[in-house]
Amino acid sequence: MATEAPVRRVEKTFRLSVEADAFLQRFREEKHVESDSDALEALLSEQIAAEKLRALSLRQIEEATKKYYDSLSDEEVEEERAWGEFAESQWATAITLGEEF
Repeated sequence: MATEAPVRRVEKTFRLSVEADAFLQRFREEKHVESDSDALEALLSEQIAAEKLRALSLRQIEEATKKYYDSLSDEEVEEERAWGEFAESQWATAITLGEEF
């Protein structure tokens, strides 16, 4: 079984607003984290993971969209183009009339 390399740490000093400190304390209690540093590290880890997930999801959506359009026949591409033009004309009309979506 491989052992994990120790986490390298950088020492920082922060000043937080009262609200940010209260949030950090609540987070620390909810996650049962021993120190403010560990709580901040956990918060940042969650944010980094969420950012990676969003990037991955966006890439997957882009790839699926490309795959879909690449799979269309010339006839289907023409139909999609016509629907797009129709939708665009309706949107322009709605905006001119001041309608809300």
